[in-house]
Amino acid sequence: MDNQKKRSYTGRLTGRFRKLIDFTGRYERKEEIILRDYLAIERTKLANERTLLSYIRASLYLVIGGIAFLGMKELEEIKHVGFASLGISITMLVIGIIRFYQLNRQLDKLYLPFKGEIKKD
Repeated sequence: MDNQKKRSYTGRLTGRFRKLIDFTGRYERKEEIILRDYLAIERTKLANERTLLSYIRASLYLVIGGIAFLGMKELEEIKHVGFASLGISITMLVIGIIRFYQLNRQLDKLYLPFKGEIKKD
């Protein structure tokens, strides 16, 4: 998909649906990047990775809880809680992965052209 088609597609996604799939805010590109900004970018990337790991950890906890609810033989009437936990786990994992890649893409788009132009304070 070329850039013009991609722009026209994202141009049509407006309103509430656009806000729903766009988890991160819009950032403005800077003219020049200094060492302090470069370090802030690195901290942001590390925080993004840490957030992804938190989503994965929470998703795994929900999977374990769902399997535990499904494995209870005495309480068959709460099996729906186990299935709901498994569904929420998958949803949470997908949302975490989407947010991770969205922020990485935005950071790369903002600061990749300036990677070689780091000025010291």
